[in-house]
Amino acid sequence: MDTETIGLRVHARVDASAVAHNLARLRSLLVPRQAQDRSVPGARAGSSTGGGPLIWATVKADAYGHGVQRVLPGLADADGLAVTQIIDARACRAAGWTGPILVYGGLLEPAEARHLDFPGLHLALSHAAQIDWLENAAPSGAPPWIWLRFTGDIGYTGFDEAGYTIAYARCTALVAQGRIAGVGHLNHYGRAEQADGLALADSRFKALTGSLPGPRSCCNSAALLRHPGAVQGTDWVRPGLALYGASPLPGITGPALGLRPAMSLHSRIVGIRDVAAGASIGYGGTIVASRNMRVGMVACGYGDGYPRRAPANTPVWVDGHAAATLGAVTMDLIPVDLTGLPPIAIGAPAVLWGIPELPVETVAHHLGTIAAELLTSLTSRVQVISVAQSVAAARMAVPR
Repeated sequence: MDTETIGLRVHARVDASAVAHNLARLRSLLVPRQAQDRSVPGARAGSSTGGGPLIWATVKADAYGHGVQRVLPGLADADGLAVTQIIDARACRAAGWTGPILVYGGLLEPAEARHLDFPGLHLALSHAAQIDWLENAAPSGAPPWIWLRFTGDIGYTGFDEAGYTIAYARCTALVAQGRIAGVGHLNHYGRAEQADGLALADSRFKALTGSLPGPRSCCNSAALLRHPGAVQGTDWVRPGLALYGASPLPGITGPALGLRPAMSLHSRIVGIRDVAAGASIGYGGTIVASRNMRVGMVACGYGDGYPRRAPANTPVWVDGHAAATLGAVTMDLIPVDLTGLPPIAIGAPAVLWGIPELPVETVAHHLGTIAAELLTSLTSRVQVISVAQSVAAARMAVPR
């Protein structure tokens, strides 16, 4: 066992070189296009785009649970970062990021409009009140760039067709006054993982914005990987989950798409016992042995962020062998069936997800959820260890 894991029940490993590899892999999908408006104030110079769309690397939810500070070395070639709220943008600046930052949530309250005091800030606006706040705030610092969010087919937030036209006119007036730097157009797909998930959404967005000046931003991870041709219609793409090596497409894992998992979750066996057929174990006798069984206890549970609802037969990797849970996850322990495996000793390593043999998407499928939920659910009890790998080598390993 590595000295850095001595005394740890459970820990996660985060590899920034995997993030660099995944960013380069996604960049390789961005075919060159003719784009007139993609350059915006604060864009990073010298990015190797090959004429393709620029990349907002989405690091919301603390980089999908990986930690912004840990993954920033792997995102050095990104053209900008995208976060949920302005406080997250400030954290990225504090971590050393100097390029543009897009805030998906825009402004949360009027007071924020009076404290937009750092350059390279981009705000996605979703309702008219946010424009009111900008109009009523005294200018401070460098003016932000505005991206108007179209409600689109996801329908959660944003302007509908009628509201969008009005919002664009109001923002154009603010540009003329020097209150904002410019206006772009943003659309988020609700069905990008499906074969027919883009056509109608794209046609609505293009009909609305086609005659309006300004750069366009579409394409999340699912759109890039399921519909690579869609990048022809956008100036900035916004991958998230795929940057961390997980697939957004049902039935396909990240490694199958040429991605490398950036996080793995590790624990150890802390108890082993033989259970006779018909005997029960667990709270309320939940687990009833259908045969003579050898049961191992993995030192991880819902107190660490591993879901309590995980059913029996959720896969786990024990000492280099495929195994399965028995359900009945507790705060601290996961019972695992070791029957039929080579001899397993107390202290043997267990991997809950994040290796080629056990992608996080596979575990998520057994739980009826998505990889992003698992990655963002780990609690503070889980020690996170940064893996020292060559970020430069990871970038260069991807075919261009």
